[in-house]
Amino acid sequence: QVQLVESGGGSVQAGGSLRLSCAVSGRTEDNLLVGWSRQVPGKEREAVACIDSKGGVTYADSVKGRATISKDNAENIVYMEMNSLKPDDTAKYYCEATYYAVPIGATLIHCPEYNYWGQGTQVTVSS
Repeated sequence: QVQLVESGGGSVQAGGSLRLSCAVSGRTEDNLLVGWSRQVPGKEREAVACIDSKGGVTYADSVKGRATISKDNAENIVYMEMNSLKPDDTAKYYCEATYYAVPIGATLIHCPEYNYWGQGTQVTVSS
């Protein structure tokens, strides 16, 4: 089992920045991939970014160039910093995780389906 607790959401004006944090606990073993997804009421959840156990990252086109996902292995915290925020970024952001082994020599291209998720943190971007 993996427990995920998000923090760092809030309200920000367009063009601003936020850093979301996800505290990861439980079976934080090798091959744990952690990512961020977001959801707006009435719409499907969108995978935004993820980072695998070896530090490989991938981003959705909607945030590429504006988001940076990183992790602190010592503290078991995964961060996602978002810059140049737009009103379209308004959503509830969820930290999610799954055990996922990227094949040797392969590159993380898409965030896989997740088995664990947190309660979410709201991000509201005003114009």
